[in-house]
Amino acid sequence: MVLFGASVLFLLLVAVFGYVWQDAASVTDFSRKNLPPCAGYLFGTDWMGRDMFVRTVAGLSMSIRLGLLTAAVSAVIAFLLGLSAAVLGRAVDGLVTLLIDLVMGIPHMLLLILISFACGKGFWGVTLGIALTHWASLARLIRGEVFQLRESPYIRIAGKLGKSRAYLAFHHMAPNLLPQFITGLILMFPHAILHEASITFLGFGLSPEEPAIGIILSESMKYLAMGKWWLALFPGLLLTAVVLMFHYAGQTICRMAAPGSVHE
Repeated sequence: MVLFGASVLFLLLVAVFGYVWQDAASVTDFSRKNLPPCAGYLFGTDWMGRDMFVRTVAGLSMSIRLGLLTAAVSAVIAFLLGLSAAVLGRAVDGLVTLLIDLVMGIPHMLLLILISFACGKGFWGVTLGIALTHWASLARLIRGEVFQLRESPYIRIAGKLGKSRAYLAFHHMAPNLLPQFITGLILMFPHAILHEASITFLGFGLSPEEPAIGIILSESMKYLAMGKWWLALFPGLLLTAVVLMFHYAGQTICRMAAPGSVHE
């Protein structure tokens, strides 16, 4: 629990300070350009004299906020589709299964790039791309759980007593699906952050004017051969740390939601 609290605190500090430093991340000063890491600039400065520590934290803050939004939308889509597939009859179940197979059958990064590019790239293009491509695995899991719950005695008795499918779904099944929903929601965060950084790095994501982590890493590639190693090393390490913190927090919540999984 102590490590879980430390992970959450770290992510919260990155998100808050990055939001506060959003404007400071773009401040240029050519009198301090290309400085290596030192006491005044922990991550050094770039070719325009921008503080790489401030710029990296601001970029990760944007990634965290975008990850929270896209993971929440994806999880809600997965929850509603998985629930509807199991309670609205075979026709709906077949349609949802077809959508799941379609999304999972296309290479993930390719589909993400296509949706983001079609929506005009930028913040909302990346948001729609990630939100519409990350729900399939969780939807399949929830659909399977609902099929098992549907055969439970209390569900069958409630159906015999005349309760509607919607009543059974939201009053009896939905509360039992919350652990899977919350765990899936949290475990989507690191995937969303990494995919946002990836497509931005490839040039199909956020605009170059924004201090996004993908843009920072993409721009730093041009200067690695000149010995400016700190431009890519520290942002990459901090991105890895944020992803690992999200992953660890999700694993901890999974263990708390299903204590029996610890003994498996």
